[in-house]
Amino acid sequence: MSMTPEHYDFKAGFNLLPEEQDLAVLFSGEGKPYPGHKIGPSVHDYYLIHTVLDGGGSFQSSTVTQQCRKGDTFVIFPGSLFSYQADGHNPWHYVWVALQGTAVSGLLSDIGITRERPLLYTENTSELHSLYERIRICFKQSAYPRLESLEASGWTRLLLHHFGQDNLALLPARPKELPEIIDRQIDQAIRWISLQFHQQISIDHMAATLGYHRAHLSKAFKQKTGLSPKQYLLKMRLDKAKSLLSGTLTIDQVASSVGFNDALYFSRQFRKFVGMSPSEYRSMLRQE
Repeated sequence: MSMTPEHYDFKAGFNLLPEEQDLAVLFSGEGKPYPGHKIGPSVHDYYLIHTVLDGGGSFQSSTVTQQCRKGDTFVIFPGSLFSYQADGHNPWHYVWVALQGTAVSGLLSDIGITRERPLLYTENTSELHSLYERIRICFKQSAYPRLESLEASGWTRLLLHHFGQDNLALLPARPKELPEIIDRQIDQAIRWISLQFHQQISIDHMAATLGYHRAHLSKAFKQKTGLSPKQYLLKMRLDKAKSLLSGTLTIDQVASSVGFNDALYFSRQFRKFVGMSPSEYRSMLRQE
């Protein structure tokens, strides 16, 4: 157990190179202060998050005054006047992490934490305690502070995700319009085709993989792109073939690379699509 004049126990890790622009951890720690121990009134120029693991105390900001107990988390925002004080009989045992960066405010807002509502409650604190500890022990003061900082940022994002899961009841669910849902489905189908066009795939398989009914997907797909999924897949394959024909691959190799097992079938489809055979197209490119 480590001691400070104001704590029974105090452990902290400090980031020597907090260079991440979006989210950087400055320091993290754990403490068991003496009864009545108080911080503030004061102002910080960074975000400071505390979670109470045991005991209690009080937190005050410009927007709230709250008695905090096990499971409570309070967040101090940059530039906001605050104070907090351990209970006089059963002082809190808490963990903390300090953050800075351009993304922090938005991330906190996304999980329901704002200057007006800087508090949330977690039923099970053991996992939170573990995450805070993982953040703190990242800072080993090694020869690689940049790696320490990156690791701490990663664990902090998991911590914020945990807070968001605990705060779901207070997060507004964004209603999705039906056209938006359809657009997302078609975008997923287009991306799937763009990643899988070189494979031996079928539209039935694509629809099943994405969890959609083929008829529904095909109709919506054509409404958005002007092509059926099968036509879109063929167009993508042949567009890619046109690009490959500018290189040194043989016609057979080009056909195989874009998902055709039969080079003769590929040549017939290419002629229908381009108006000339693959060999003629290649000759034209070379002449140009």
